[in-house]
Amino acid sequence: MADEKIIREVYEVLESRRDNPIDSYTSNIMKDSDKKAEDKILEKIAEEAGEVLIAAKNDENLVYESVDLIFHTLLILVYKGIDIEEIFEEFERRRK
Repeated sequence: MADEKIIREVYEVLESRRDNPIDSYTSNIMKDSDKKAEDKILEKIAEEAGEVLIAAKNDENLVYESVDLIFHTLLILVYKGIDIEEIFEEFERRRK
């Protein structure tokens, strides 16, 4: 599945940036102290969720803002050490 493939690729890049930090947005946000890194990621999720709401109401940039929200949601999952298979398994469980 192409859809699953791109999500896996993004997830793997995020895991790599967590485990082998480079000078990038995702590495930098995850390498702060535990509390500060988590807070920064959660603040971004809240910000992006608000932007999705506004985009939906205004009928503009909804896809762009939604991808930002999904990206930051994946980022917190990677930061917390969640295996991507857990995510796919949960989607599968809910589909039944």
